[in-house]
Amino acid sequence: MQENAKDPELYEYHPYRGRPKVAWPEGKTCAVWVAPNLEYYEIDPPTNPQRKPWAKPHPDVVGYSYRDHSNRVSHWRMAEVMSKHGFPGSVSLSVALCDHHPEVVKDGADRGWEFFSHGIYNTRYSYGLDEAQERHIIEDSIATVERATGQRIRGWLAPALSHTPRTLDLLAEYDFTYTCDLYHDDQVQEVNVAKGQLASIPYSLEVNDHYGFNVYGMSGREYADALIKQYERLADEGERTGSGTVMCIPLHAYLIGQPHRIGPFEEALRHIAADGRAWKARAGEIIDIWRAQR
Repeated sequence: MQENAKDPELYEYHPYRGRPKVAWPEGKTCAVWVAPNLEYYEIDPPTNPQRKPWAKPHPDVVGYSYRDHSNRVSHWRMAEVMSKHGFPGSVSLSVALCDHHPEVVKDGADRGWEFFSHGIYNTRYSYGLDEAQERHIIEDSIATVERATGQRIRGWLAPALSHTPRTLDLLAEYDFTYTCDLYHDDQVQEVNVAKGQLASIPYSLEVNDHYGFNVYGMSGREYADALIKQYERLADEGERTGSGTVMCIPLHAYLIGQPHRIGPFEEALRHIAADGRAWKARAGEIIDIWRAQR
């Protein structure tokens, strides 16, 4: 009989009540960060034996062109609404986009957005990579984004949420400060790594627009209502406990930037911005404030 895998013990257990308090700037009670996924999908990628990139036989013109709407049209629709209401982006970037569509990356950089790596392509997964291959991807991500934006990336969201057992240790070794790949908390938490430091920033799957529209079957209005309810609860808890919470809004422009969805989304951002308790932050800023209070 095969033994069950052991708990990798990536983080400690801390009950939600009684934790050390975290204070956000200006007395804000909920740090809100918006994470646009600026991605590049290959129309006919190499096949990973553990996961197919496309449901249909390659080349999947429909799947590719649907997502290509992001980089042609809906990125700008989404970005303009975010900027209008004062929300900077912290970009989960398929770093190959820097070469394929540099106009999209430049637009984000010009808006003052932060960039972190989402792998090279969103059609290439980490499953089965050896250490040398994984190091190459990390090093390529650092070099490519710095060349395109001048930023040294600090964060990581694995491509299509695929990992190896060594990923988090390698990120800390390369001086990354945060990962988005753990979904266990509504506050920043320490990650157990072999050497150095790494924090887990809340990155929500529950209010990720991919899950909202493609998994839960929400309408644009229902998704916007979910964002408002998520924010109000987290802001209330941060206010009541005196310890700041974190809300992430993960987006994909080809979903949220569709003409019939962008209006309700803008209403949700307007509501959050007008509430007065939201710290509209970049991911790295949240980590820096949290780390300074450790």
